[in-house]
Amino acid sequence: MTTPRPVAAIGVGQTPFGPTSAAPTYVEMLQQAAAEALRSASLTIDDIDAVVLAIAPESLSGVNHAERWCIDSIGGRLKPVLRIQTGGATGLSAIQAGYQHIASGLYERVLVVGADRVRESGDAQKIFNKIWDPFYERALPFTTITMIAMSAVRYMHNYGMTERQMARVSQKAHYNGALNPNAHIRREVSVEEVLESRYLAWPLKLLDACPQSAGGCAVVLASGDAVNPALHSPGWITGLSMAGETYYIGDRLETSERGYDYGDAEALAVAAERAYAMAGITDPRTQIDAVETYASFSPVEIHNAEALGLADLGTAGRLFEEGFFDLDGEIPLNPSGGVICTNPISVTAMVRFVEAVLQVQGRAGAHQVPGAKTVVATGAGGSHQFFNVVVVTSEPRT
Repeated sequence: MTTPRPVAAIGVGQTPFGPTSAAPTYVEMLQQAAAEALRSASLTIDDIDAVVLAIAPESLSGVNHAERWCIDSIGGRLKPVLRIQTGGATGLSAIQAGYQHIASGLYERVLVVGADRVRESGDAQKIFNKIWDPFYERALPFTTITMIAMSAVRYMHNYGMTERQMARVSQKAHYNGALNPNAHIRREVSVEEVLESRYLAWPLKLLDACPQSAGGCAVVLASGDAVNPALHSPGWITGLSMAGETYYIGDRLETSERGYDYGDAEALAVAAERAYAMAGITDPRTQIDAVETYASFSPVEIHNAEALGLADLGTAGRLFEEGFFDLDGEIPLNPSGGVICTNPISVTAMVRFVEAVLQVQGRAGAHQVPGAKTVVATGAGGSHQFFNVVVVTSEPRT
């Protein structure tokens, strides 16, 4: 197999995230994010060879086939354009598509960009309630909330996770989010506040859950040959992979050959193993400096930490309590505040990547992890069906 060309992020851009009611228009958010990414890469749209659009279900933003009018808004007329949609994983799937454009030798520079206005067309839960198989699972009833609640209950049964451990995850996320000027939710909460917030579906409470956010995000990817050391502080993509789960949650309930069941995140573990192998990571606990993982509810951070090889099965809850994954801990998890503080679904996973790039560039500001050289970003989409893992490093792999 031909060795892929080196690929790096040389420019990133985010808008401040917040509620849709206070956000700019879809086009304005797209323009703002793209302009910032191009500016930070010292490029113009004329330097871009192709565009990848991250657009999750348009029923969230209220714009049908938004790719048709995104082109003019970012100056992409007559350029090759690709739209990606894998639910919540869309943003990182788009990054992977851009990577493949360049690694294959087809293009030198690719702009990956997206935006979302969640709640523009009503409550997102009403939209997500329709993603389930109508004959087998929808009547349970499943929602994205009860889906995760059931996973959390299973994890509790298997490993003894407590609601206090979940609350500690949320407390950590909100502490980090308060340091991030782009986060939607920027206030600290205590463990007791989380425990006292109202239940959504046991054991999930309001402060265990993500918001519904609006905002834009963009990345300029470039080949190694197109990286200018005088202008760019690149974040190199040294490993990446994806893994898709079965659509049917009922088929995930039995214990797999790997020892995982619905309380765990087996597909994420598979994607991580592949990405780590590509990046040359053999011991993630000592080789990874920080992680930006897609976890829309607090118990998801717990099983994600284990799937990513940062903790043994059933031990991450205790490690969260001990501060292992805090901003000043051994392996900071979601130093930006993560999805619990910001969730513009089309680009939520792209934000994970952008934050990873900022960390290895040393540009993450108040939530910077000192000396971060290797940072992992993950995405998750659908009914926890599509998973991505990308390894970002400050130096290319030799």
